[in-house]
Amino acid sequence: MAARTDTDTDERTHAARSFWLTAASFLVVMSFMTVPTPLYGLYEERNGFGPFTVTLVFAAFGAGVVLGLVLLGHVSDHVGRRRLLLGVVVLEAACAVGFAAGSATWWLLVLRFLTGLGVGGCAPTATAYLLELHACWRPGAAPVLGRTVANVANLGGLAIGPLVASLASLLPRPLSTPYVVYVMLLVGVGVALRRVPETVSGDVVAAPWRYRPQRLVIDREVRAPFVGAAVAAFSSFAVLAFITALTGQFLVQVVGTTSRVVTGAIVTTVLAGGVVSQVVLSRAARRRQLQVGAALVTGGVVVMAGAGQTGALAAYVVGGFLTAGGVGLVFSASVATVSGLAAPERRAGTLATLFAAAYVGLTVPVVVIGALLTALDVTPVLTGLAALVALAVPAGIAMLVRQSD
Repeated sequence: MAARTDTDTDERTHAARSFWLTAASFLVVMSFMTVPTPLYGLYEERNGFGPFTVTLVFAAFGAGVVLGLVLLGHVSDHVGRRRLLLGVVVLEAACAVGFAAGSATWWLLVLRFLTGLGVGGCAPTATAYLLELHACWRPGAAPVLGRTVANVANLGGLAIGPLVASLASLLPRPLSTPYVVYVMLLVGVGVALRRVPETVSGDVVAAPWRYRPQRLVIDREVRAPFVGAAVAAFSSFAVLAFITALTGQFLVQVVGTTSRVVTGAIVTTVLAGGVVSQVVLSRAARRRQLQVGAALVTGGVVVMAGAGQTGALAAYVVGGFLTAGGVGLVFSASVATVSGLAAPERRAGTLATLFAAAYVGLTVPVVVIGALLTALDVTPVLTGLAALVALAVPAGIAMLVRQSD
Protein backbone atom coordinates (compact mmCIF):
# COMPACT_ATOMS: atom_id res chain seq x y z
CA MET A 1 0.00 0.00 0.00
CA ALA A 2 2.83 2.38 0.87
CA ALA A 3 4.49 1.77 -2.51
CA ARG A 4 1.23 2.49 -4.30
CA THR A 5 0.77 5.68 -2.31
CA ASP A 6 4.31 6.80 -3.14
CA THR A 7 3.68 6.07 -6.84
CA ASP A 8 0.42 8.02 -6.79
CA THR A 9 2.18 10.93 -5.10
CA ASP A 10 4.96 10.91 -7.70
CA GLU A 11 2.43 10.83 -10.55
CA ARG A 12 0.48 13.74 -9.08
CA THR A 13 3.68 15.72 -8.52
CA HIS A 14 4.65 15.13 -12.15
CA ALA A 15 1.14 16.12 -13.27
CA ALA A 16 1.33 19.32 -11.20
CA ARG A 17 4.73 20.22 -12.65
CA SER A 18 3.44 19.44 -16.15
CA PHE A 19 0.35 21.58 -15.57
CA TRP A 20 2.41 24.66 -14.73
CA LEU A 21 4.90 24.04 -17.55
CA THR A 22 2.00 23.85 -20.01
CA ALA A 23 0.45 27.01 -18.57
CA ALA A 24 3.74 28.89 -18.96
CA SER A 25 4.08 27.60 -22.52
CA PHE A 26 0.53 28.73 -23.34
CA LEU A 27 1.32 32.16 -21.89
CA VAL A 28 4.45 32.55 -24.03
CA VAL A 29 2.71 31.51 -27.27
CA MET A 30 -0.22 33.87 -26.62
CA SER A 31 2.09 36.74 -25.67
CA PHE A 32 3.88 36.37 -29.02
CA MET A 33 0.54 37.21 -30.61
CA THR A 34 0.66 40.83 -29.38
CA VAL A 35 4.40 41.55 -29.76
CA PRO A 36 3.89 43.88 -32.80
CA THR A 37 1.40 46.15 -30.97
CA PRO A 38 3.91 48.81 -29.76
CA LEU A 39 6.05 48.39 -32.90
CA TYR A 40 3.52 49.45 -35.52
CA GLY A 41 4.72 53.05 -35.36
CA LEU A 42 8.20 51.88 -36.38
CA TYR A 43 6.78 49.78 -39.20
CA GLU A 44 4.79 52.80 -40.41
CA GLU A 45 7.93 54.97 -40.43
CA ARG A 46 10.05 52.37 -42.22
CA ASN A 47 7.48 51.23 -44.80
CA GLY A 48 5.49 54.44 -45.22
CA PHE A 49 2.04 52.99 -44.63
CA GLY A 50 -0.82 54.39 -42.55
CA PRO A 51 -3.37 53.20 -39.98
CA PHE A 52 -5.47 51.32 -42.52
CA THR A 53 -2.54 49.07 -43.45
CA VAL A 54 -2.13 48.30 -39.75
CA THR A 55 -5.80 47.33 -39.84
CA LEU A 56 -5.09 44.94 -42.72
CA VAL A 57 -2.28 43.39 -40.68
CA PHE A 58 -4.74 42.84 -37.81
CA ALA A 59 -7.20 41.33 -40.28
CA ALA A 60 -4.54 38.97 -41.67
CA PHE A 61 -3.81 37.78 -38.16
CA GLY A 62 -7.51 37.31 -37.38
CA ALA A 63 -8.07 35.37 -40.60
CA GLY A 64 -5.14 33.15 -39.68
CA VAL A 65 -6.59 32.47 -36.21
CA VAL A 66 -10.03 31.53 -37.53
CA LEU A 67 -8.53 29.31 -40.24
CA GLY A 68 -6.22 27.73 -37.65
CA LEU A 69 -9.21 26.95 -35.46
CA VAL A 70 -10.98 25.31 -38.39
CA LEU A 71 -7.95 23.39 -39.68
CA LEU A 72 -6.12 22.59 -36.43
CA GLY A 73 -8.38 23.26 -33.44
CA HIS A 74 -9.73 19.69 -33.25
CA VAL A 75 -6.64 17.78 -34.38
CA SER A 76 -5.23 17.20 -30.88
CA ASP A 77 -8.36 15.17 -30.03
CA HIS A 78 -6.96 12.56 -32.43
CA VAL A 79 -3.15 12.95 -32.58
CA GLY A 80 -2.53 14.09 -29.00
CA ARG A 81 -2.22 17.43 -27.21
CA ARG A 82 1.56 17.49 -26.89
CA ARG A 83 2.28 16.67 -30.52
CA LEU A 84 0.09 19.47 -31.81
CA LEU A 85 1.38 22.02 -29.29
CA LEU A 86 4.97 21.21 -30.23
CA GLY A 87 4.07 21.76 -33.88
CA VAL A 88 2.53 25.13 -33.00
CA VAL A 89 5.64 26.17 -31.07
CA VAL A 90 7.85 25.29 -34.06
CA LEU A 91 5.61 27.37 -36.34
CA GLU A 92 5.64 30.36 -33.98
CA ALA A 93 9.42 30.15 -33.57
CA ALA A 94 9.80 30.12 -37.35
CA CYS A 95 7.58 33.22 -37.55
CA ALA A 96 9.73 34.94 -34.90
CA VAL A 97 12.82 34.22 -37.01
CA GLY A 98 10.99 35.62 -40.04
CA PHE A 99 10.01 38.83 -38.22
CA ALA A 100 13.59 39.30 -37.04
CA ALA A 101 14.91 38.83 -40.59
CA GLY A 102 12.66 41.25 -42.50
CA SER A 103 10.07 44.01 -42.13
CA ALA A 104 8.56 44.50 -45.63
CA THR A 105 4.82 45.09 -45.54
CA TRP A 106 3.93 41.97 -47.57
CA TRP A 107 6.21 39.91 -45.32
CA LEU A 108 4.50 41.36 -42.24
CA LEU A 109 1.10 40.33 -43.61
CA VAL A 110 2.25 36.79 -44.35
CA LEU A 111 3.92 36.30 -40.97
CA ARG A 112 0.97 37.69 -39.03
CA PHE A 113 -1.31 35.30 -40.91
CA LEU A 114 0.95 32.35 -40.02
CA THR A 115 1.17 33.54 -36.40
CA GLY A 116 -2.63 33.55 -36.27
CA LEU A 117 -2.72 30.05 -37.75
CA GLY A 118 -0.57 28.82 -34.86
CA VAL A 119 -2.66 30.64 -32.25
CA GLY A 120 -5.79 29.02 -33.71
CA GLY A 121 -4.25 25.61 -33.13
CA CYS A 122 -2.85 26.50 -29.71
CA ALA A 123 -5.77 28.09 -27.86
CA PRO A 124 -8.28 25.19 -27.76
CA THR A 125 -5.55 22.55 -27.50
CA ALA A 126 -3.76 24.18 -24.57
CA THR A 127 -7.05 24.87 -22.79
CA ALA A 128 -8.12 21.22 -23.10
CA TYR A 129 -4.60 20.08 -22.10
CA LEU A 130 -4.65 22.16 -18.92
CA LEU A 131 -8.09 20.88 -17.92
CA GLU A 132 -6.92 17.29 -18.36
CA LEU A 133 -3.60 17.79 -16.59
CA HIS A 134 -5.45 19.44 -13.71
CA ALA A 135 -7.70 16.38 -13.44
CA CYS A 136 -4.58 14.15 -13.30
CA TRP A 137 -3.01 16.36 -10.67
CA ARG A 138 -6.12 16.76 -8.51
CA PRO A 139 -8.51 13.91 -9.34
CA GLY A 140 -12.04 14.58 -8.19
CA ALA A 141 -11.44 18.30 -7.59
CA ALA A 142 -13.59 20.95 -9.24
CA PRO A 143 -11.97 22.22 -12.47
CA VAL A 144 -12.01 25.86 -11.32
CA LEU A 145 -8.23 26.16 -11.04
CA GLY A 146 -7.64 24.53 -14.42
CA ARG A 147 -10.10 26.83 -16.19
CA THR A 148 -8.83 29.93 -14.40
CA VAL A 149 -5.18 29.24 -15.21
CA ALA A 150 -6.06 28.51 -18.86
CA ASN A 151 -7.97 31.77 -19.20
CA VAL A 152 -5.30 33.76 -17.34
CA ALA A 153 -2.63 32.33 -19.66
CA ASN A 154 -4.77 33.25 -22.65
CA LEU A 155 -5.58 36.85 -21.71
CA GLY A 156 -2.41 37.33 -19.65
CA GLY A 157 -0.34 36.49 -22.69
CA LEU A 158 -2.13 39.19 -24.66
CA ALA A 159 -1.22 41.63 -21.90
CA ILE A 160 2.45 40.69 -21.50
CA GLY A 161 3.47 40.68 -25.17
CA PRO A 162 3.37 44.48 -25.73
CA LEU A 163 5.44 45.21 -22.62
CA VAL A 164 8.14 42.66 -23.47
CA ALA A 165 8.28 43.99 -27.04
CA SER A 166 8.46 47.64 -26.04
CA LEU A 167 11.30 47.04 -23.56
CA ALA A 168 13.24 44.84 -26.00
CA SER A 169 12.80 47.49 -28.72
CA LEU A 170 14.94 49.90 -26.66
CA LEU A 171 17.94 47.76 -27.58
CA PRO A 172 19.72 48.04 -30.96
CA ARG A 173 17.70 46.88 -33.99
CA PRO A 174 14.27 47.56 -32.41
CA LEU A 175 12.33 45.73 -35.13
CA SER A 176 14.45 42.59 -34.74
CA THR A 177 15.47 42.32 -31.08
CA PRO A 178 11.95 41.63 -29.65
CA TYR A 179 11.61 38.69 -31.99
CA VAL A 180 15.07 37.35 -31.16
CA VAL A 181 13.93 37.33 -27.51
CA TYR A 182 10.88 35.31 -28.53
CA VAL A 183 12.91 32.84 -30.56
CA MET A 184 14.76 32.00 -27.34
CA LEU A 185 11.55 31.86 -25.28
CA LEU A 186 9.81 29.60 -27.79
CA VAL A 187 12.78 27.24 -27.99
CA GLY A 188 12.62 27.00 -24.19
CA VAL A 189 8.89 26.28 -24.42
CA GLY A 190 9.53 23.46 -26.88
CA VAL A 191 12.07 21.87 -24.56
CA ALA A 192 9.68 22.17 -21.60
CA LEU A 193 6.75 20.60 -23.45
CA ARG A 194 8.75 17.49 -24.24
CA ARG A 195 8.65 16.73 -20.51
CA VAL A 196 4.85 16.94 -20.31
CA PRO A 197 2.90 13.64 -20.50
CA GLU A 198 0.22 13.06 -23.12
CA THR A 199 -3.37 13.13 -21.83
CA VAL A 200 -5.15 11.75 -24.89
CA SER A 201 -5.50 7.98 -24.66
CA GLY A 202 -2.86 5.98 -26.50
CA ASP A 203 -5.64 3.91 -28.07
CA VAL A 204 -7.15 7.08 -29.53
CA VAL A 205 -3.80 8.32 -30.87
CA ALA A 206 -3.03 4.90 -32.40
CA ALA A 207 -6.48 4.47 -33.96
CA PRO A 208 -6.86 5.14 -37.71
CA TRP A 209 -8.11 8.65 -38.36
CA ARG A 210 -8.91 10.49 -41.55
CA TYR A 211 -8.19 14.19 -41.32
CA ARG A 212 -11.02 16.59 -42.04
CA PRO A 213 -11.32 20.30 -41.22
CA GLN A 214 -13.23 21.15 -38.07
CA ARG A 215 -16.94 21.39 -38.68
CA LEU A 216 -18.36 24.28 -36.70
CA VAL A 217 -21.41 22.24 -35.73
CA ILE A 218 -22.54 21.53 -32.17
CA ASP A 219 -24.64 18.60 -30.97
CA ARG A 220 -28.32 19.49 -30.87
CA GLU A 221 -28.75 18.73 -27.16
CA VAL A 222 -26.16 21.36 -26.13
CA ARG A 223 -26.76 23.87 -28.90
CA ALA A 224 -28.75 26.43 -26.89
CA PRO A 225 -26.20 26.93 -24.07
CA PHE A 226 -23.36 26.83 -26.60
CA VAL A 227 -24.92 29.62 -28.66
CA GLY A 228 -25.22 31.75 -25.53
CA ALA A 229 -21.56 31.13 -24.70
CA ALA A 230 -20.45 31.86 -28.29
CA VAL A 231 -22.37 35.16 -28.44
CA ALA A 232 -20.88 36.21 -25.11
CA ALA A 233 -17.36 35.26 -26.28
CA PHE A 234 -17.84 37.18 -29.53
CA SER A 235 -19.06 40.23 -27.61
CA SER A 236 -16.23 40.15 -25.08
CA PHE A 237 -13.49 39.81 -27.70
CA ALA A 238 -15.10 42.58 -29.75
CA VAL A 239 -14.49 44.76 -26.70
CA LEU A 240 -10.82 43.68 -26.67
CA ALA A 241 -10.62 44.72 -30.33
CA PHE A 242 -12.16 48.03 -29.38
CA ILE A 243 -9.44 48.58 -26.75
CA THR A 244 -6.40 47.36 -28.70
CA ALA A 245 -7.33 49.13 -31.94
CA LEU A 246 -7.91 52.52 -30.34
CA THR A 247 -5.29 52.71 -27.57
CA GLY A 248 -2.38 53.54 -29.86
CA GLN A 249 -4.38 56.16 -31.74
CA PHE A 250 -5.62 57.66 -28.47
CA LEU A 251 -2.04 58.04 -27.23
CA VAL A 252 -0.89 59.68 -30.46
CA GLN A 253 -3.86 61.95 -31.25
CA VAL A 254 -5.16 62.85 -27.80
CA VAL A 255 -2.22 62.45 -25.41
CA GLY A 256 0.49 63.29 -27.95
CA THR A 257 2.98 60.52 -27.19
CA THR A 258 4.59 58.05 -29.59
CA SER A 259 6.76 56.34 -26.95
CA ARG A 260 6.85 52.58 -27.50
CA VAL A 261 7.45 51.95 -23.80
CA VAL A 262 4.47 54.07 -22.79
CA THR A 263 2.29 52.33 -25.37
CA GLY A 264 3.42 48.88 -24.27
CA ALA A 265 3.00 49.67 -20.57
CA ILE A 266 -0.49 51.10 -21.04
CA VAL A 267 -1.72 48.22 -23.21
CA THR A 268 -0.32 45.76 -20.67
CA THR A 269 -1.90 47.60 -17.74
CA VAL A 270 -5.28 47.79 -19.44
CA LEU A 271 -5.37 44.16 -20.53
CA ALA A 272 -4.19 43.03 -17.08
CA GLY A 273 -7.69 43.84 -15.88
CA GLY A 274 -8.86 40.64 -17.55
CA VAL A 275 -6.39 38.64 -15.46
CA VAL A 276 -7.10 40.36 -12.14
CA SER A 277 -10.87 39.96 -12.38
CA GLN A 278 -10.62 36.24 -13.11
CA VAL A 279 -8.29 35.61 -10.19
CA VAL A 280 -10.39 37.65 -7.75
CA LEU A 281 -13.71 36.07 -8.79
CA SER A 282 -12.48 32.64 -9.88
CA ARG A 283 -14.71 30.84 -7.37
CA ALA A 284 -17.77 33.03 -7.80
CA ALA A 285 -20.90 31.51 -9.32
CA ARG A 286 -21.05 31.77 -13.10
CA ARG A 287 -24.12 33.98 -12.98
CA ARG A 288 -22.32 36.34 -10.58
CA GLN A 289 -19.29 36.51 -12.88
CA LEU A 290 -21.51 37.43 -15.80
CA GLN A 291 -23.38 40.11 -13.87
CA VAL A 292 -20.17 41.72 -12.63
CA GLY A 293 -18.65 41.37 -16.10
CA ALA A 294 -21.56 43.17 -17.75
CA ALA A 295 -21.33 46.00 -15.21
CA LEU A 296 -17.56 46.37 -15.65
CA VAL A 297 -17.74 46.42 -19.45
CA THR A 298 -20.54 48.96 -19.54
CA GLY A 299 -19.03 51.23 -16.91
CA GLY A 300 -15.53 50.90 -18.31
CA VAL A 301 -16.37 51.94 -21.86
CA VAL A 302 -18.29 54.94 -20.54
CA VAL A 303 -15.18 56.05 -18.62
CA MET A 304 -13.06 55.51 -21.74
CA ALA A 305 -15.43 57.61 -23.83
CA GLY A 306 -15.22 60.39 -21.24
CA ALA A 307 -11.43 60.18 -21.39
CA GLY A 308 -11.63 60.64 -25.15
CA GLN A 309 -13.52 63.88 -24.64
CA THR A 310 -11.25 65.24 -21.92
CA GLY A 311 -7.88 63.78 -22.94
CA ALA A 312 -7.40 62.31 -19.46
CA LEU A 313 -4.93 59.45 -19.79
CA ALA A 314 -5.50 58.17 -16.24
CA ALA A 315 -9.23 57.92 -16.87
CA TYR A 316 -8.60 56.05 -20.12
CA VAL A 317 -6.35 53.53 -18.35
CA VAL A 318 -8.84 53.03 -15.50
CA GLY A 319 -11.74 52.64 -17.93
CA GLY A 320 -9.77 50.19 -20.06
CA PHE A 321 -8.71 48.18 -17.00
CA LEU A 322 -12.34 47.89 -15.84
CA THR A 323 -13.51 46.99 -19.33
CA ALA A 324 -10.87 44.28 -19.75
CA GLY A 325 -11.82 43.00 -16.30
CA GLY A 326 -15.38 42.52 -17.50
CA VAL A 327 -14.14 40.81 -20.65
CA GLY A 328 -12.09 38.36 -18.57
CA LEU A 329 -15.10 37.37 -16.49
CA VAL A 330 -17.39 36.93 -19.48
CA PHE A 331 -14.82 34.89 -21.38
CA SER A 332 -14.17 32.73 -18.31
CA ALA A 333 -17.88 31.99 -17.97
CA SER A 334 -18.09 31.15 -21.68
CA VAL A 335 -15.20 28.68 -21.49
CA ALA A 336 -16.62 27.12 -18.32
CA THR A 337 -19.97 26.60 -20.03
CA VAL A 338 -18.51 24.99 -23.14
CA SER A 339 -15.88 22.84 -21.41
CA GLY A 340 -18.66 21.46 -19.22
CA LEU A 341 -20.73 20.57 -22.29
CA ALA A 342 -17.99 18.87 -24.31
CA ALA A 343 -17.28 15.15 -24.17
CA PRO A 344 -13.54 14.51 -23.55
CA GLU A 345 -13.01 13.03 -27.00
CA ARG A 346 -14.40 16.22 -28.61
CA ARG A 347 -13.21 18.78 -26.06
CA ALA A 348 -10.61 20.59 -28.18
CA GLY A 349 -12.89 20.61 -31.23
CA THR A 350 -15.79 22.09 -29.27
CA LEU A 351 -13.56 24.70 -27.67
CA ALA A 352 -12.20 25.51 -31.15
CA THR A 353 -15.71 26.44 -32.25
CA LEU A 354 -16.08 28.75 -29.26
CA PHE A 355 -12.69 30.37 -29.93
CA ALA A 356 -13.68 30.85 -33.58
CA ALA A 357 -16.63 32.97 -32.45
CA ALA A 358 -14.36 34.89 -30.06
CA TYR A 359 -11.67 35.66 -32.64
CA VAL A 360 -14.18 36.73 -35.26
CA GLY A 361 -15.21 39.23 -32.60
CA LEU A 362 -11.58 40.28 -32.24
CA THR A 363 -11.03 40.70 -36.00
CA VAL A 364 -14.10 42.24 -37.62
CA PRO A 365 -14.33 45.31 -35.32
CA VAL A 366 -10.64 46.10 -35.95
CA VAL A 367 -11.30 46.35 -39.69
CA VAL A 368 -14.32 48.58 -39.08
CA ILE A 369 -12.37 50.79 -36.68
CA GLY A 370 -9.48 51.08 -39.14
CA ALA A 371 -11.86 52.17 -41.90
CA LEU A 372 -13.46 54.77 -39.61
CA LEU A 373 -10.06 56.17 -38.57
CA THR A 374 -9.22 56.93 -42.19
CA ALA A 375 -12.01 59.53 -42.18
CA LEU A 376 -12.47 60.50 -38.50
CA ASP A 377 -10.35 61.42 -35.48
CA VAL A 378 -10.08 58.95 -32.64
CA THR A 379 -12.41 60.87 -30.25
CA PRO A 380 -15.69 60.51 -32.20
CA VAL A 381 -14.82 56.91 -33.07
CA LEU A 382 -14.13 56.15 -29.40
CA THR A 383 -17.37 57.79 -28.29
CA GLY A 384 -19.53 56.12 -30.92
CA LEU A 385 -18.12 52.67 -30.37
CA ALA A 386 -18.37 53.05 -26.59
CA ALA A 387 -22.08 53.73 -26.98
CA LEU A 388 -22.47 50.68 -29.22
CA VAL A 389 -20.55 48.44 -26.80
CA ALA A 390 -22.54 49.69 -23.81
CA LEU A 391 -25.75 48.63 -25.58
CA ALA A 392 -24.69 45.46 -27.40
CA VAL A 393 -22.41 43.62 -24.98
CA PRO A 394 -24.88 43.35 -22.07
CA ALA A 395 -27.39 41.89 -24.54
CA GLY A 396 -24.92 39.17 -25.51
CA ILE A 397 -24.11 38.49 -21.87
CA ALA A 398 -27.82 38.26 -21.05
CA MET A 399 -28.13 35.29 -23.42
CA LEU A 400 -25.52 33.36 -21.44
CA VAL A 401 -27.06 34.41 -18.10
CA ARG A 402 -30.37 32.89 -19.22
CA GLN A 403 -28.59 29.66 -20.12
CA SER A 404 -26.90 29.64 -16.69
CA ASP A 405 -30.19 29.69 -14.81
